[in-house]
Amino acid sequence: MLQLSDLRSQGNTLLQQFHTLWGRLDHESTIRRLEEIEKQLSSPDAWNAPEKLTPVLREKSQLENESARLTALKQAKEELEGWLEMAEEENTQEVLEQLSGQITLLEQLLEETEVGLLLSAEEDKHPAILEVHPGAGGTEAQDWAQMLLRMYLRWADKHEFKTEYLDYLDGDEAGIKSVTLKIDGPNAYGLLKGEKGIHRLIRISPFDASGRRHTSFASVDVIPDAGEEINIDIKETDIRVDIFRSSGPGGQSVNTTSSAVRVTHIPTGITAQCQNEKSQHHNKDSAMQILRARLYEVELRKREAERQADYANKDAIAWGSQIRTYTLQPYRLVKDHRSNFEVGDVESVLDGELDALMRNHLLFQHERQING
Repeated sequence: MLQLSDLRSQGNTLLQQFHTLWGRLDHESTIRRLEEIEKQLSSPDAWNAPEKLTPVLREKSQLENESARLTALKQAKEELEGWLEMAEEENTQEVLEQLSGQITLLEQLLEETEVGLLLSAEEDKHPAILEVHPGAGGTEAQDWAQMLLRMYLRWADKHEFKTEYLDYLDGDEAGIKSVTLKIDGPNAYGLLKGEKGIHRLIRISPFDASGRRHTSFASVDVIPDAGEEINIDIKETDIRVDIFRSSGPGGQSVNTTSSAVRVTHIPTGITAQCQNEKSQHHNKDSAMQILRARLYEVELRKREAERQADYANKDAIAWGSQIRTYTLQPYRLVKDHRSNFEVGDVESVLDGELDALMRNHLLFQHERQING
């Protein structure tokens, strides 16, 4: 049974958190910037070059989402104050249930707003290009890679983010050999960047007739896709394009022609490939998109190095240095090894409930930066 004293304490704590957080926000500047964009878009000459408006329209959408969230946050705070007053006058279970629901809503909005404040880097607002590759172990590891793919697709779907396959290669018997996804939504890269690293699974293998416990690894890489917003100069003389026949299960028309494309940036040695489409032209376009994103990430690392931030060491991917372990046997637990944050509901995490893990990692990184 709900108790007014408990709810009053929770509500007052959230109201204090609201006032602390609200002081760090600048809602008025968001409104002013939206007005500037509206004025720009209403100009008679604005649509003469529609391709140049892509970053402006993206910023407009992000600012509108931010403004709507802040409006909802302020409204939730005011409604909570109202329900607290009503509960003092009319202490019934019906009123307490409404008060409890309002506390949950304000708590959720405060967490979302706090995460938004942590995503202040230039690249955080961009779409993300996410790659999953199985480690050694054949079918077992390839199945784990597919489980991770499903987890990220479910997460994107819950947030109504758009997903697009840039490359996909089936496993030999089950699972996948590799996959490259583009995930587009508000702060997609900023939210997903903490997923970069080695993910370990411990479970009773469904592929082992003896029912033994197996450990599988898969690597996840996440890079920001700046699209046309960032001027990455790629000279034709600096790239080598190799055409080869797509690999994968036989009998598919995608494998009957040499349509797969691998693009190599000669000065850096960075490569990108795509064999997902039947069209060689489409595969080249996707490979070039991935290459641009990887070169953009290199440029970001240079900027971080100039600011004496050891970006590469913090986010290095190396086998044996997993960032997260998903244990299904002999107990059930998801543990982030960077912050030691744990979640007991493994099924919900594998079903795309990643927000708590993502938020905790952002807070951990923020505190680590503050403390040096």
